[in-house]
Amino acid sequence: MRPTLKKILLAAFVVGMMAFPAAAHFGMLIPTDTMVSQKDSRTIQLTLSFSHPMEMVGMQMAKPKIFKVISGGQVDLKDKLTPVKVMGQPAWQLAYAITRPGVYTFFMEPEPYWEPAEDCFIVHITKTVIAAFGDEEGWDAEIGLKTEIVPLTRPFGVYAGNLFQGIVKLDGKPVPYAPVEIEYYNADGKVQAPTELMVTQSIKADGNGVFSYAVPASGWWGFAALNTADYTIARDGHEKEVELGAVLWVHFEKWQSK
Repeated sequence: MRPTLKKILLAAFVVGMMAFPAAAHFGMLIPTDTMVSQKDSRTIQLTLSFSHPMEMVGMQMAKPKIFKVISGGQVDLKDKLTPVKVMGQPAWQLAYAITRPGVYTFFMEPEPYWEPAEDCFIVHITKTVIAAFGDEEGWDAEIGLKTEIVPLTRPFGVYAGNLFQGIVKLDGKPVPYAPVEIEYYNADGKVQAPTELMVTQSIKADGNGVFSYAVPASGWWGFAALNTADYTIARDGHEKEVELGAVLWVHFEKWQSK
């Protein structure tokens, strides 16, 4: 029996999907420093983007719906963002002056991103934490996002090789067995995964929503805990699911000798 054109095309599509596994998406919020001391510049640059960070493939990012910092109070920074290119794609940047000791938690909620390959929208609520002038109180604070990773390991001043732990929360409650994707920000392009299966590390939280990962190298690492939102978004007359990600970016430091 001769194969029909439909069957041939379907087989080609399946083979193509096997040859090129889907890469993980990550909201990115990367500062130029995570531990500001008296001798450092007191102005940090924060860059907001959306990408496949290990493979250095960028996606277009619209101006975020929300971009704020929490340190004592909460300050809206959205209107201070300026456009920039990251990995050749539209992204956003801000220069922020650190004025006093404390922990600064920056977070953003992007506009929904339509991903046709997954037939869904993606919303990655992304945060990072900075310590200034030796004050680290409050690094483990939950800030009340729709979904977030609450760190159990201090998210700055942590060595590569350390075990990093966090709790995945959705609507303020731990998410049992939540899937968590982890990627290295390959900013200089010098790292190459030996197989496509090692571009993204995939783990799951335990029954209490707690995940653990031992980071193998220094640099920026992104943790993305993924859930399906309790709402849909209409597209072309059809309601589409929303991948709701809680993303936390942490910089791991090299061990230094005298």
